[in-house]
Amino acid sequence: MFTPHVRTSRRTLLTFLGASIVASPLLSTTRAAGAAASGLDDPAKKEIAMKLVSSAENSSLDWKAQYKYIEDIGDGRGYTAGIIGFCSGTHDMLDLVQLYTDREPGNVLAKYLPALREVDGGDSHEGLDPGFPGDWAKAAQDPAFQQAQNDERDRVYFDPAVGRGKADGVGTLGQFTYYDAIVMHGDGSDPTSFRSIRGRALDRAEPPAQGGSEVAWLHAFLDARVWAMRQEEAHSDTSRVDTAQRVFLDAGNLDLDPPLDWKVYGDSFHIG
Repeated sequence: MFTPHVRTSRRTLLTFLGASIVASPLLSTTRAAGAAASGLDDPAKKEIAMKLVSSAENSSLDWKAQYKYIEDIGDGRGYTAGIIGFCSGTHDMLDLVQLYTDREPGNVLAKYLPALREVDGGDSHEGLDPGFPGDWAKAAQDPAFQQAQNDERDRVYFDPAVGRGKADGVGTLGQFTYYDAIVMHGDGSDPTSFRSIRGRALDRAEPPAQGGSEVAWLHAFLDARVWAMRQEEAHSDTSRVDTAQRVFLDAGNLDLDPPLDWKVYGDSFHIG
């Protein structure tokens, strides 16, 4: 399903295959229901979140190097690009280029706005080829475009995830599980969207804000996330959850505290 305002997937067709992540042993394994939850929006924790996503999606901790990233990975969503995988087929790339153009009229990508409107919702490159990838890379050198990517990431994905996580009473790790789910599945109305995943989890557990155990709630959420991923072939490898987020949860690292050591595609990563 590719509708203009519903983001249904991310670029996992080429990522998260054979990922293996190992969490460092940490202290607390529980948090009392209703206790204050720490936030992924703390700058240091947000940096960790960006590195965790980038290590899997781009085989690098250098997420800022991904402003220039662009390719069609053949997942039916057209071009995937930038720090969070904005897609020409899922509306967020159109919104990004529109924001950039509102701020910097006449930029190198502005001329593609009509084409981006036409291809929104599908996988076509009509009106974008051959120049769009090269021009995207040029635009990525502009601090104004980098800031636009940051702002759209926050508006569409990061801030809603953190806000919902805090409302549910979950800490940093829980907020990250929400963020990662919204990045991949979007927050639309389809059965595999973030809100549907959360609804499925509510059938099995209660979030801390409703008196439930944070650990039990996050396991229920991740179970629902795995189910959603398996509904699409591109997401059938669920190691993104099974050997990453679930491992941190099993280690009791509810605040996603470093040091963190993990491997993706045989490459080792460390956050100290």
